Amino acid sequence: MEETILSLPQETIAALEAISKQTGRSRNELIQTAVQDFIQQNQPARPRSIGMGNSGRSDLSQRDEELPWQTPPKS
Repeated sequence: MEETILSLPQETIAALEAISKQTGRSRNELIQTAVQDFIQQNQPARPRSIGMGNSGRSDLSQRDEELPWQTPPKS
């Protein structure tokens, strides 16, 4: 893990201290969690087409000759 120095307003530090005392989590842990949440929320959206071809079957490669001629199961 790489150390980074942050400059925060005194009000933010005071709020972090209060939350730290309430939750029993360190300021560093609170900041790391907040940064990770921010990064996760700002990831580029994945295309909706990802996973469209998922058949739900794990045996396609073993049964590639047989399956195309079967009627798909009804959902």
